[in-house]
Amino acid sequence: MNEFNRPPLVILTGPTAVGKTGLSVALAQRIGGEIVSADSMQVYRHMDIGSAKIRPEQMQGVPHHLIDIMEPTDEFNVTIFQKLAGQAVSDILKRGRIPVIVGGTGFYIQALVYDVDFTEGGDDTALRDELADIARTQGNEVLYERLRRIDPESCNVIHANNVKRVIRAIEFYEKTGERISEHNASQRRKASPFHFAYFVLHEDRERLYDRINARVDAMIEAGLVEEVRRLADMGCTADMVSMQGLGYKEILEYLNGECTLEDAVYRIKRDTRHFAKRQLTWFRRERDTIWLDRQECGGEDGRILDRIIHILQEKGIADDTQRVQTGS
Repeated sequence: MNEFNRPPLVILTGPTAVGKTGLSVALAQRIGGEIVSADSMQVYRHMDIGSAKIRPEQMQGVPHHLIDIMEPTDEFNVTIFQKLAGQAVSDILKRGRIPVIVGGTGFYIQALVYDVDFTEGGDDTALRDELADIARTQGNEVLYERLRRIDPESCNVIHANNVKRVIRAIEFYEKTGERISEHNASQRRKASPFHFAYFVLHEDRERLYDRINARVDAMIEAGLVEEVRRLADMGCTADMVSMQGLGYKEILEYLNGECTLEDAVYRIKRDTRHFAKRQLTWFRRERDTIWLDRQECGGEDGRILDRIIHILQEKGIADDTQRVQTGS
């Protein structure tokens, strides 16, 4: 199928704290778009501060999808995202609008853009339960080392504390004999069902790290400790997927008396910086990406937006008619 006969899709991603939120709203306004969140934490209600969730007044009338749709007690993973995001994209296209995928979870974006097949070879959960028990009784690192022995490539993009993904990677290998990193690479070579533009916003490392540190300080000031305390009072525990998010597990440890607040904040900053580094590693391995350097655009969202619009016009994804339609 000619790419121009495929439905349009715009992706705006990049590491945490790089400044995607405001830019994405301005972009959606310019092209007549609606935003689909590709964030593994913003789907959860009651988890606003630690997830840096966009506030209603920041949306400026732009519809947002996959935000505040699940309870913290619910499990959310890539297959659920792929289904819900696919439905949202289909609905947006039916309204004659352009879907704009925004968020930093590269695995989710890959699943949607390339329609990745996550078939794992049956519904037998015995091995999954066995691996979960190993993590619970012997620790995450033991399980992680098992993954490193069979699929070291996956360890470059999966953190040891992301037990669900570690288990899935081991389970996939044990059931199929194929490394999940190789499977995902082959899936990425598939032709996308979309005519898309995949933008990666990035920043000088030191400036990005400063932004991360400042954001964590702002979260504490905004009441992150109180937010986590409310979640704990609701019955949220450390073994839940939602509470594994950066900021939540560390503050929960503080509330449980396992560390000081100062130590928790230090680890949030450190681990968020490490997370940003892993995100960039992931995006560098993706094909078809268009990198947007903040410094090359003087750090100004307006100039970055103009460059995005120019590229979208060249690719035939957005035109002047759409911008007039949105009043821009």
